[in-house]
Amino acid sequence: MRIRKGDTVQVITGKDKGKTGEVLRTLPAENRVVVQGVNLRTRHVKPQQEGESGRIVTEEASLHASNVMLFSTSKNVVSRVEIVVADDGSKKRRLKKTGELLD
Repeated sequence: MRIRKGDTVQVITGKDKGKTGEVLRTLPAENRVVVQGVNLRTRHVKPQQEGESGRIVTEEASLHASNVMLFSTSKNVVSRVEIVVADDGSKKRRLKKTGELLD
């Protein structure tokens, strides 16, 4: 996957199209990501102990990685990612539109 935890991404399809957020978790086996504040689901939690009340929890559900694109916060533009090999032989990620190095 070319998207990693901590990256800023923008949703490009679906009900949350246009929203941006930080990647909280990646699920590489399923090719999915969890983005902060996007694809919110409510879950009803039963009380675990006597005297405790049940509650409704709102949490982020995963999105398919193809539905998000990396977002450049400096230029406010989304872009695809390319892998470039640096002079020392290490691999770096770079945004195609802006040329900005990610790591």
